[in-house]
Amino acid sequence: MTPTEPPHAAPAPANASADPHQRYGKPDGGWRARLYAAIFESDTHAGRLFDLVLIGAIVLSVVVVVLSSMEPVAREHGTPLKAFEWFFTLLFTVEYAGRLLCVRRPLRYARSFFGVIDLLAVLPSYAALLVPGAHVLLDIRILRLLRMFRILKLTLYIQEYSMLGRALMASRRKILVFLSVVMMVVLLLGTVMYLVEGPRHGYTSIPTAVYWAISTVTTVGFGDLVPKTDLGRTVASFMMLLGWGILAVPTGIISSEITHQRSTGYAPLRRCPACSAEGHELLARFCKNCGAALPAAPSSPAPQA
Repeated sequence: MTPTEPPHAAPAPANASADPHQRYGKPDGGWRARLYAAIFESDTHAGRLFDLVLIGAIVLSVVVVVLSSMEPVAREHGTPLKAFEWFFTLLFTVEYAGRLLCVRRPLRYARSFFGVIDLLAVLPSYAALLVPGAHVLLDIRILRLLRMFRILKLTLYIQEYSMLGRALMASRRKILVFLSVVMMVVLLLGTVMYLVEGPRHGYTSIPTAVYWAISTVTTVGFGDLVPKTDLGRTVASFMMLLGWGILAVPTGIISSEITHQRSTGYAPLRRCPACSAEGHELLARFCKNCGAALPAAPSSPAPQA
């Protein structure tokens, strides 16, 4: 054992990049540790209360933005809506500042996905104050629309979003292959329809025909382009039937991945008391990263000695 190595040093968790404790740096103690527990740890009483309050604030703030976009409502209740908007902006500003203060690596959190979302939740309100003149009202409207990014903050507090995200990431190659096959199908059949129908029936170019093929194979069918010849109707009928089978493929891929995750007993909130690593199976007795004994899962029997 080298002199610089602590006597009970645990190996770094294998999932350090996915664990916020390792990625952002959990404080050792003091008010920052208590604030960190309330903001980032959802398995404590303070953390659950914080999450519930933030979920309610996010939903209400989105409702305020939606109501503000309705001209009759904004004209009649513009003052209270503006007051609510600034209340939520200040609330999310305090939350964002709290997140940066309670972690040891604030810059890393600020550059993360949720850090950018947190910034986009408050930045448009302040940026709109800096846009002068009445001729740029369109820009202000665009900045107001950016506040809808607040709804993405919900993914940080609801566990099912994480499961769906993991399923999508695990299925990304299958979905990419599926989308590439669909693109080849619509490109080929769109080209066929361009040759069969031609500009005289509205299929003025291959991109226009591909647009028709996409709207047909997805069973949308806007009706702005319709085949006029018997051969074109035959191709269109084939694409409509093909669309039924195509729409079922990505659903099956993602559903099977979610079922696989549930069958493996993934429990993201089951945390190791020694190294704070998460993601242990329900029946695991020891931490997969440091080997420390794990507390029994709520739905699993206590480990036997």
